[in-house]
Amino acid sequence: MDINGTGERFADGFGPAAHTGAPRVGHEVLAVVFQVREGRLCVLVWRRGRPPCEGLWALPGGSLGMLEGLGESIRRQLAQKVDVRDLSHLEQLETRGDPDRDPFARTLATAYLGLVPAGIDPVVPPDTEWCFASELLPMAFDHTAMVDSARRRLRAKLSYTNIGFALAPPEFTMSQLSRYYRAALGHDVAATNLRRVLLRRGQIEETGRSVPSGRSGGRPAALFRFRARTLEITDAFAVLRPPAD
Repeated sequence: MDINGTGERFADGFGPAAHTGAPRVGHEVLAVVFQVREGRLCVLVWRRGRPPCEGLWALPGGSLGMLEGLGESIRRQLAQKVDVRDLSHLEQLETRGDPDRDPFARTLATAYLGLVPAGIDPVVPPDTEWCFASELLPMAFDHTAMVDSARRRLRAKLSYTNIGFALAPPEFTMSQLSRYYRAALGHDVAATNLRRVLLRRGQIEETGRSVPSGRSGGRPAALFRFRARTLEITDAFAVLRPPAD
């Protein structure tokens, strides 16, 4: 017998739904988890093994527990179902409630945007993969639209916040950081320009260390880090634009 946080019973015919004749409405939480891998923005997906949408890719997540919050639920499900625990950032993205989004039952879905920093390689189950976000095959339900929303949110926040910290390892060269930005933004980002912009906004700082030169020689590359590894708005009206033709 299900009991919600106030002690009201639903499974045996008690509660608001029973008195009004309204149908039960389910609520699931899902995560669009991005990571830059092989120089590309990738999203974590798993292949459904049963109807509806059997065989299609889907976002990880599941039903909201009766006694848990939304954020608590998605962190639990990512850890238990796909063994992803090293999130550098997690934020609520959107809630979708189209009556026809799930052909089996009336279900609301709250999606989260999650980021895993480069250099970490979570061990995921056999039915789970990192797929290029720009080359997704057809996905279950409305999950493709959620991925698109998450990409737009990430691109926007790279312009006016320090969210790049969640894509990068703790220390990086500017050449490396520009590749992470390029993967997320979908256009070229010059390392020298990115360095100038992020230093002016106070997002990054030099560590005082450098990466030794490779076989070709040349000047050692300086190592940088983000000054804060929590989300901050650093330039509310900024936009990182594609280079002019």
